Amino acid sequence: MGKFLVFWSTFLLMCVAFSFSESDSTTTQQPTTAPPVRKPCNTLTSCETCLANVSCLWCLTNSSCSDYPVSYIIPPSSVCKLSQARWGVCWVNFEALIIAMAVVLGVLLLAVTVCCCCCCCKRRSSSSFDRDDEQFARRREEIRQRADERRVERKTKHDEIRKKYGLIPDSDHPYSKFENE
Repeated sequence: MGKFLVFWSTFLLMCVAFSFSESDSTTTQQPTTAPPVRKPCNTLTSCETCLANVSCLWCLTNSSCSDYPVSYIIPPSSVCKLSQARWGVCWVNFEALIIAMAVVLGVLLLAVTVCCCCCCCKRRSSSSFDRDDEQFARRREEIRQRADERRVERKTKHDEIRKKYGLIPDSDHPYSKFENE
């Protein structure tokens, strides 16, 4: 956990240093001046002057500046050990830079994966909600039909009882009351 915090703090400090170095260099340069002539990397003697040129790599073991091996993504150990190589800023070694970048990339990939999984699960659950709604509507319709059938049955039973006791006038019934007009 301690190394993780060191790497994150190193990464954040490196980002801040890059942003300050870029903002300082843009404010001091005049837009009308010609671009500065870059010296060859092997002639530079300090870390700051070496890393001012992005195509240079500073090695702490022998305090030398060399061209960055562009044919390799990561400089091989024959040029300089990763823990002793500096690129971009003097206070961050290349090894910490690589680990910090890998952690950031891993977190980004994890975030994208989680977002994709959440979207897929939401879509899948919304389709299951649609199926549940359809089943619920079918069940509700079946219940309504059964209730209607029971209502009709009750009405016919009640009508039969009313006829039996003469509560409903029936023209076929011989003992129905005469109505005076």
